[in-house]
Amino acid sequence: MNATPAMSSADVIAARLYMRRRIVNGIGLVFAMASTLFGLFWLAWILWTTFSRGIAALSPAIFTKMTPPPGDAGGLANAFYGSMMICALAIAIGAPIGIAAGTFLAEYAKKSRLGEVIRFVNDILLSAPSIVLGMFVYTVVVRTVGHYSGLSGALALALIVLPVVVRTTDEMLQLVPSAMREAGLSLGVPQWKVTMQVLYRAALPGIVTGVLLALARISGETAPLLFTAFDNQFWSSNVGQPLASVPVVIYKFAMSADDGWKALAWAGAFIVTLFVLALSLISRAILLRNKVPND
Repeated sequence: MNATPAMSSADVIAARLYMRRRIVNGIGLVFAMASTLFGLFWLAWILWTTFSRGIAALSPAIFTKMTPPPGDAGGLANAFYGSMMICALAIAIGAPIGIAAGTFLAEYAKKSRLGEVIRFVNDILLSAPSIVLGMFVYTVVVRTVGHYSGLSGALALALIVLPVVVRTTDEMLQLVPSAMREAGLSLGVPQWKVTMQVLYRAALPGIVTGVLLALARISGETAPLLFTAFDNQFWSSNVGQPLASVPVVIYKFAMSADDGWKALAWAGAFIVTLFVLALSLISRAILLRNKVPND
C-alpha cells in the first residue's frame, strides 16, 4: 500500500527533471542558433560587400597593367606575379620540411617524449601571430642582408606553412592502418621504402589537402610581407629584391584617399577571396573523393 505514493513521488520528480532538462536544452539551442546566425550575418555581409565592390572594379587592365601612381589608371599585374612567386617559394620551402617532420612524428617518434615536445612546439607555432613571424624574419634575415626581398617574404610565409603541413602529415599518416606497415615490413622491405611507397600513397590525399590549406592561409597574409618583401611598384622577377604582393597592395591602396586605388584594392580583395574559396573547395573535394566509406 505504501509503494504507490512512493512511485508517484518518484514519477513527479522524474517529470520535473525531464521538463527542466528540456527547458535548459531549448534555451541552449536558442542561444546556439542565435550565435550561429550572428556570425553568419557578418560573414555574409563581408562577402557580399567584397563581391559587389570587387566585381564592379574588375577590368582586363587588372591583369595586364602595373600598379599605378595616385591619380592614374593601372592594374595589379606585378602584384599578382609577386604573390605567385612568394607563395610558390614558401610552399617549396615549408611543405617538404613539414612533410618530413610530420613523417618523423608519425613513424619514428609516435609515442616518445621527444615527439610530444615537438608536437607541443608545433602547436605553438601554429597559433603564433603572423606578424611575430614576420618580425622574426625581419630581424634575422632582412636586417642581416640590409634590404627587403621576396625571398625573405617567402621565408616568413614558410614559417606559417610549416606547422600546418606538419600537423596534417602527422595525423594523416597515423590514420593509415598498422596492417599496411606490418605487411610491408614482414616482406623484408626497409621501413623508409614502406613509408615512401606505401604510407605516402595511402595518406597522399590528406597531405595534399594540408598543403592546399596552407597555401590558402598564406595567400592573404599581409603583416609578414610588410616586414620582409615590402612592395615594388614595378614588374620584378628578382626574389632578392623587394616584390609587390596582392595583400600588401590591398592594404596600401585601401588606406589611400585615391578612388582609383580603392577600386583596385576591392578588385584585389575579390580575386584573393575567390582564390582562397577555390583552394578550400578543391581540398574538400580531394578528401571526399578519397574517403573510404564505412561498411
